[in-house]
Order: sequence, then structure tokens, then C-alpha cells
Amino acid sequence: MSTVAAAARAVTATAQGPATTAQADAARAEHAWQTVRGMGDIQFAPVPPPPADPPYVPPHWLQALVNALAQVLEWINLHVFLPLGLALARSEQLLLVMICVVGLAALVWLAWSLLAPWLRARRARAGVTAPEWSPTPQAALALLEDADALAAQGRYAEAVHLLLQRSVADIGAARPDWLAPSSTAREIAVLPVLPVEARQAFATMADEVERARYALRAPGLGEWQRARGAYAAFALQSLEAQA
Repeated sequence: MSTVAAAARAVTATAQGPATTAQADAARAEHAWQTVRGMGDIQFAPVPPPPADPPYVPPHWLQALVNALAQVLEWINLHVFLPLGLALARSEQLLLVMICVVGLAALVWLAWSLLAPWLRARRARAGVTAPEWSPTPQAALALLEDADALAAQGRYAEAVHLLLQRSVADIGAARPDWLAPSSTAREIAVLPVLPVEARQAFATMADEVERARYALRAPGLGEWQRARGAYAAFALQSLEAQA
């Protein structure tokens, strides 16, 4: 009998052991938690929100100004825009006429802006007569003497080129608006503002220079005399612009 009782007590103690251990662990955990909560350097209570800013109240003068502007805008809307809108709504023909007038005025202004510079330039050209011009006899004779000196040495190509260069310089000095920095001898030879005789003489000199430079055909005595005669005819011509 004693043996059975001892075995029963052993089983009871074995069953109560885990329950006692769990209670001890819970007690230790509760103690640790209470210890942490009791520390003063850790805050567990929620932080209260900052106080809200008081609502903005505009100054009295600003409120008065806003109210005055609102009344002015309301008066303009009631006494200006509203009657104008009603009048336009009742009169479709008036609205159409106003649109046509504005469109026509815009077209006239655009046309005048485009044509006014051209009309002013045309009146200026019509009102100013280009004075007659021709190389002075002294300048022409001096050039011919220089060119003749080159030709006497058999340097006909240089002599012809000198005549052409001096002719271009004469035109540029007399009528700078006729030439451009990129103007070629061929372009100058067909300038419509030059008299016919002057254009023919200039083309003759340009032909001789081009043959010597590009065709590698050095001009002889005959070509030189032809170019010299062309320059003499050119120098005696008036460079009055053709109408």
C-alpha cells in the first residue's frame, strides 16, 4: 500500500512541475516589465499635440478694401458688362458689323505695313535723278598710260586685267549701291542700270581676262588693242542709270 501511495505522489509532483515553472517565468517577466516602466529616462505616455495656431484675422482696413473692391466689381458687372452682353445678344447684326470692321482694320494695317517700305523706296527713287558720271579724262589717260606701259613690255594679260580692275573701281566709286562684295565680272557686265555701250565695253574686257585666267590663252597684241578700245569707249560713256 505504501508503495502505491509513493508512486501517486511522484506522479502528482511531476504533473505540477511544469505549471509551477510557467508561473515563475510569468512572474519574472512581469517584474522586468514593471522595472522598465519605472525607469525615468523612457517615456511611455503619449506626447500631447502642439497647440493649434489661432485663426488668421485680417486687419480691419484690409477687410474694408476687399469689400470696396467687391462692390466696385459688382457695380461694373451689373451696369457695364451685363447691359453690353444683353445688347450684343439682342443685336446679332451689330456684332457681325463690329467683327467685320475689326477684321477690315487689321487687313488694312497689315497691307500698309507690307507695302509702305516699298512705296517709300519707289518714291525716293522717282524723286531723285541719278547725276551723270563718267571717268575724268585725267584718270582715264593715267590708266591708259599705266596699261600701255605694261603692254609695251609684252605683259598684255596684266594690262588687260588692270583695265578691268580700274573699271570695277570706277563703277564702285560712282555707284556703290550697284555692286556687292560677291559681284562677279559676268554679273557686272549684265547690270541693267549700266548704259548699253558701257555694258558691251565691260563684257569685252571681262572676256579677255577670263580667257587669260581660265583658258590659259595669254592675250596678244590684237586682244590687247581690243580691250584697250573697249575701255576707251567705256570711259567716255556716262553711267547714268537707264530708266
